[in-house]
Amino acid sequence: MDSEAQYMKMTRTPVPRLIVALSIPTILSMLVTNVYNVVDTAFVGKLGTSASGAVGIVFGFMTIIQAVGFLFGQGCGSIISRKLGKFDNAGASEFASTGFFLSLFLGTVASILCFFFIEPLVMLLGSTPTIAPYAIKYITYILITAPFMAAGFTLNNILRYEGKAFYGMIALFAGAILNIGGDALFMFGFNMGISGAGLSTAISQVVSFVCLLIPFIRKKTQCVLSFDHIRFRMNYITDIIATGFPSLLRQGLNSVATILLNYLSGGFGDGAVAAMSIVSRVYFFIFAIALGVGQGFQPVSGFNYGAGKFSRVRNAFKFTVSLSTLIIVIAGTGVLIFAPQIIYIFREDPEVVMYGTRALRLQSVTGMVMPFTMATEMLLQSTGKKISASVLSALRSGVIFIPALAVLAKLRGMAGIQEAQPLAFLLSVFPTALFVYYFFRDLPAADREDAKAVGVHSGNGSSAGNIK
Repeated sequence: MDSEAQYMKMTRTPVPRLIVALSIPTILSMLVTNVYNVVDTAFVGKLGTSASGAVGIVFGFMTIIQAVGFLFGQGCGSIISRKLGKFDNAGASEFASTGFFLSLFLGTVASILCFFFIEPLVMLLGSTPTIAPYAIKYITYILITAPFMAAGFTLNNILRYEGKAFYGMIALFAGAILNIGGDALFMFGFNMGISGAGLSTAISQVVSFVCLLIPFIRKKTQCVLSFDHIRFRMNYITDIIATGFPSLLRQGLNSVATILLNYLSGGFGDGAVAAMSIVSRVYFFIFAIALGVGQGFQPVSGFNYGAGKFSRVRNAFKFTVSLSTLIIVIAGTGVLIFAPQIIYIFREDPEVVMYGTRALRLQSVTGMVMPFTMATEMLLQSTGKKISASVLSALRSGVIFIPALAVLAKLRGMAGIQEAQPLAFLLSVFPTALFVYYFFRDLPAADREDAKAVGVHSGNGSSAGNIK
């Protein structure tokens, strides 16, 4: 009965209302998480420019851990939503269990290996000699909790693709609020400095992981997480990795781009590194709302594609692009006007404000095209178009940006570094338009008939939703 109710909700609720309902928990989660990121950056900024730069350095590593979590979370999540659309609960549970345990395992392996090479690691991430001591202290705590971070991202995506992002919101709320309070307590109350920021982040990640696990333990989900459901078969693992590869590619290229950005900015001093780090955090904050709408769209797209409701997929895409673009235009206009004041909040350093203001304004203007490219990539991934999603993800996340960054930095110095990301935003629109055209050209014009809710799904509502 739970499966039938979920099917009716995902295939009968008016598309705008459904996307908004699924987006609100995700948007709130991302806003709270980004509020933490902003507060954390502001707190650490009080310790000095080098400490502020260290946050940007370690953030590059955290995106790598996030990439592992998103590889398995988006990979199995997309498959899960389509299987639930076909009432295949047992198959959904097998992919959920396999993806979760693989994510936890690889997060553990990455943590152990990085501990042995921690000093070369922070230098590889783009640290300068003056930033490195701060970065080492901060990243030590991040490495301890890397397995929980990776597995937590996977769990959050599974919940979101089930259409139950509310539980993920509660977990991220708990972690972010704890993190903000922990920053103040450990950094200044206990005088731990940047080590306090790292410890606070580590504790909050573990708490978030536990909170994300609770819905599965309390049988609030359709998917079962169990050792019995793990399928370490090549076709399962290949399907998960191939489907999640666009996310890995996006996060991986973002990490490479962040490292290169830190390295090139470092040639202009710690102030330049700190400025670009602040710009990245601030812009991602305003983009988070639009991204939340996109993440509300993904389960709608995947579920209805699996159920054969192709007209709803079309309508969902149009609504997502329109709403997220409106959000970015409004938020970007505010940031464009108040860019110097925003940068000043994080670091009262004239050099940081100078570098950061121009970069933030450029990204605010050109970033208004991002919702279109984001929604297209999510459309392709949620409907199982693995190759198309991977190609577009690569183009959007690094294939355009990384060469632009390298060339413009050489030709125009710091001005070129500021201009590289905006140029990449604009150039990514052209291939995106082609992918959209071909996807909807090939999408069936007529919907399939409804799947029968009774007796065709394996794994009924009474057995779904636990962890063994």
